[in-house]
Amino acid sequence: MTTIIFIEPDGSRREVDAAPGQSLMEAAVHHGVKGIDADCGGACSCATCHGYVDEAWRDRIEPADGAELDMLEFAYRRGEGSRLTCQVKVADGMNGLLIRLPESQG
Repeated sequence: MTTIIFIEPDGSRREVDAAPGQSLMEAAVHHGVKGIDADCGGACSCATCHGYVDEAWRDRIEPADGAELDMLEFAYRRGEGSRLTCQVKVADGMNGLLIRLPESQG
């Protein structure tokens, strides 16, 4: 298992276990992380699982593809490190990955 750290919209820190191949969104929903609504269930057709990948991790995960970048246009306060957590798959070497969730998703 890999530990993923979510900073919820209210600033609370949540550490969750995630399995390789699982999306960050799936791990968050499974563990009841606040701020991940996942309205589309991971189909990359909404932005309700938007999060900010910590700067230290941005170069260590796969970059967003065209469909994700298009959908991020709808994310509230898109910024540096913005990703749709449904599109980021857990992989070896991600232990301790830090994701901050927007206040607007609280």
